[in-house]
Amino acid sequence: MKPKLTALLASLTVLAGLSTATIAAAQPAMPPPPPEFGPPPPPPGPAERWVLEPSHWHWDGYRYVWVHRHWVPIQIGYHFIPGHWAFGPYGQRWVPAHWGR
Repeated sequence: MKPKLTALLASLTVLAGLSTATIAAAQPAMPPPPPEFGPPPPPPGPAERWVLEPSHWHWDGYRYVWVHRHWVPIQIGYHFIPGHWAFGPYGQRWVPAHWGR
């Protein structure tokens, strides 16, 4: 019984270590470069029906890529929450823009 328990605990320890390493490798350890600024493009329709998502640096798992600001249609009954960087246990992570209630 004891060898089976030891093997099970060893397996769980290895799996926990692999999942932690995978999560840590997917997130950058340093903050993103400072954002760029410039004039926004015109909205694709009436301005009151669109929200401008700001330009931002996005970590794609390997490097930072610049995402230009762009217009997204308003969703009635929701408010727009811009994308932002948040601190987590493995460094900073990008929280994409989304709609909240």
